[in-house]
Amino acid sequence: MGISSAEAIRLEDQYGAHNYHPLPVVLSRGEGVFLWDPEGNRYFDFLSAYSAVNQGHCHPRIIKALVEQACQLTLTSRAFHSDQLGQAEKYLAETFGYDKVLMMNSGAEGVETALKVVRKWGYEVKGVAENQAKIIVCEKNFHGRTIGIVSFSSDPESRGGFGPFLPGFEMIPYNNLPALEKALQDPNVVGFLVEPIQGEAGIMVPDEGFLKSAYDLCKAQNVLFIADEIQTGIARTGKMLACDHEGVHPDVLILGKAVSGGVYPVSVVLTRNEVMNVIKPGQHGSTYGGNPLACAVARAALDVVKEENLAENAERLGKIFRDRMRAINHPMVSLVRGKGLLNAVVIHPTNGFEAWDVCLKLKELGLLAKPTHRHIIRFAPPLVITEEQIHECCDLIEAAITSFKV
Repeated sequence: MGISSAEAIRLEDQYGAHNYHPLPVVLSRGEGVFLWDPEGNRYFDFLSAYSAVNQGHCHPRIIKALVEQACQLTLTSRAFHSDQLGQAEKYLAETFGYDKVLMMNSGAEGVETALKVVRKWGYEVKGVAENQAKIIVCEKNFHGRTIGIVSFSSDPESRGGFGPFLPGFEMIPYNNLPALEKALQDPNVVGFLVEPIQGEAGIMVPDEGFLKSAYDLCKAQNVLFIADEIQTGIARTGKMLACDHEGVHPDVLILGKAVSGGVYPVSVVLTRNEVMNVIKPGQHGSTYGGNPLACAVARAALDVVKEENLAENAERLGKIFRDRMRAINHPMVSLVRGKGLLNAVVIHPTNGFEAWDVCLKLKELGLLAKPTHRHIIRFAPPLVITEEQIHECCDLIEAAITSFKV
């Protein structure tokens, strides 16, 4: 007999750090779009581990690659070569159209890696004076939680009590081309770091053409356009990358989450030779970065995305989802936005009930989603979801919202 939900929650509360506020549900099994708790209750997953599980839970092809490689070789460190790393690097470079690949583990490591590479490029290639490099970032960004990354966060919860912070960043409003153009006039600017859609901020989709115009502005000033596609990448928005919607090929691309299908921590930084070659032996690395297990899993996970046409599925079903949400006639639904199967419903508090209460009701009905910033619910199911399942889930969401009386 496994552990009960109540006991699992009690143990986490007693022995774990209280750095998360999870929905009161315990998960013990997953398959495809579904999750189960220890008591056997089944739920639709509409968070996908923050878009890490785009290929669905425990995809048999990815698990097969994991098990086969785990029985062969798991870790060598980068003190030696492995028979998996070069193959994975070639696969990733050719899939996304880059010369060089640097594999790490977590998404935050991917962002930190990109920042280091871009700064070093600024000194060695662009010619910025030592310690003067600046990187432009956007308000309400979310790129991770390291000291370096929260140094350029505008979220008080992320920053409060963690200073002093690192210098070298200039913050501008998101989706604001005039502000970007002005900031780019500084000759010490070496990079512009941006989420093509701001996920944690509440699925903030920029104006059409923003990414392309921002890329062109950066190019004109010899500034690297750095796309954080950790959440938006790997077919989530209806294209392999969100930048693909505007035909933008970032100078530096950061990937994570669904690169491994949620099976193993893998993050990737991709760029051209001129940029990546500034990193020399001993200047950056990770014991686990690019390990054989990660390499095998990543290749299998991306094969699944391509061969099962998950980008096309996300594009088609995302439109159906947004149409269904916009058709809900209830004052709690104040705005629906998104792209592909990365969507948000903005909840207007009604009679003291907020987004958290809607999510609790959804849990009762068998669907798991989570609020962000109190009034926004992010809906991001695995991309293997079917049209029939999308409609079933939309019925559940409508039932949950309309259960709150005006």
